[in-house]
Amino acid sequence: MEVLDRAPAVSLDGRVVVFMLSIRGREVEGAIARDALEEHFWLPRSADATRTLKTFENGRNRIIAVAQRKLLARPDEPLWLTVNDFLVR
Repeated sequence: MEVLDRAPAVSLDGRVVVFMLSIRGREVEGAIARDALEEHFWLPRSADATRTLKTFENGRNRIIAVAQRKLLARPDEPLWLTVNDFLVR
């Protein structure tokens, strides 16, 4: 699985960062909730879109790893990453 060239973007309401992945020849849109970035990647609550995307980029490897596992476990469900997806089990 690899991240495509389409740049991640903050949603209009600021609640998620949307990104694209490519897995087994298909493109998949994913999203990570802002509260997951705040809780697990130290994004300040008052951060603007630029800081939010910087935080996403800084945590990209971990985010993509979690996204890969979730896609493999639930390939037919939308890829929506939440706070719970990043809890250590």
